[in-house]
Amino acid sequence: MNLLVIDAQGGGIGKQVIAAVKKQLPELVVTAVGTNSLATSAMLKAGADHAATGENAVVVGCRTADVIVGPIGIAIADSLLGEITPKMAVAVGQSSARRILIPINHCSNIIVGVEDLSTGSLIAAVVTNLRHCLDGAD
Repeated sequence: MNLLVIDAQGGGIGKQVIAAVKKQLPELVVTAVGTNSLATSAMLKAGADHAATGENAVVVGCRTADVIVGPIGIAIADSLLGEITPKMAVAVGQSSARRILIPINHCSNIIVGVEDLSTGSLIAAVVTNLRHCLDGAD
C-alpha cells in the first residue's frame, strides 16, 4: 500500500500520524509531503520513508497514492492559512486514492456533526481505518 501523508504549517498532525503508523503498522511505506520545508522535516523526523515539499510534490504524490491521510484542509483550496493551493486541493479531491481526512476545526473551516475528539483519538482512528484498508474492508 502506498500511503501518502500531507500536512502544512508545522507538520504537527502529519508527524503524529506517521509516528503512530510506524509504531503500529511498521510494514507500511510512508511518503510525507509538506506544503513547506518545516512540515516536511517534522514528518521525516517522525519516520517517513520518503519525503518531498511543495505543490508539485502533492500533485505527483496524489497520482500514485493508494491512501491519502491529512487534515481535512488538504482538500479545501486556500485553507491552512493559504498553504493549500487550488491545484493541491484538486489533486487530493480527484485522486483515485482512498482519503482519510482528519476533521480539524481550524482556519475558518468548521466540520459540524463530528465529535470534538482529542488529537490522540483522531490519530488512533486514522490507524484503525488504515488497518481496515489493509484488510480490504471499506
